[in-house]
Amino acid sequence: MAQALEVGRVLSAGTSAFVVGCRVNQLETPSFGALVRAPLESGYQVYGLIHDIRIQDDGLVRQLVTAEQVSDEVVRDNRERRIVPVELSVAVLGCEVGGKIRHHLPPRPPLSLDLIYLCDLAEVQRFTGAGHFGYLRHLLRLQDLPVGEILAAHIRHARSAHPDPHAWTEAAVKELITLLRDDYPTLTSVLGALDPILAASPLDELDT
Repeated sequence: MAQALEVGRVLSAGTSAFVVGCRVNQLETPSFGALVRAPLESGYQVYGLIHDIRIQDDGLVRQLVTAEQVSDEVVRDNRERRIVPVELSVAVLGCEVGGKIRHHLPPRPPLSLDLIYLCDLAEVQRFTGAGHFGYLRHLLRLQDLPVGEILAAHIRHARSAHPDPHAWTEAAVKELITLLRDDYPTLTSVLGALDPILAASPLDELDT
């Protein structure tokens, strides 16, 4: 069995969202729209989706960006040895309790410094294939965020995990249309963001 890919550790957490800190040189692992999990005690896990990646500044960076010349060595040193963490904002989508996936907010969030892992394809298939897309409602509740882009990134990540990507994608889009039937502006925005994803082949996306 492949080793779980560590993303980082929890900086702060609530029932519906948490923030993960990781080093700059770990940034190749997580990506916008990726599904992550926080394994806790007794098989209990919290699942979430990365909806924002933020690189904080510090005093040194503020000085460097105003310098006339910055060598490649200095840039590399700052990125590889940087102490200020990259912050990943994660929306909680569900949990696993007693071996069963639930698309409900968890009984409690992960704690500070809990490890967060990137879900592999089998885990993505298991979570997104459980129930009937109940977790999508958590994404649609995100305020002041580009929900259409977040959903498009999620579907792009998740569809290739399923044996029949087209059938899964079609079912996901139908559920979104149902959930947004009374919110035409948001529905239009979401479908517009999804259009390039729906037109692309899942096999093509694996190469990008």
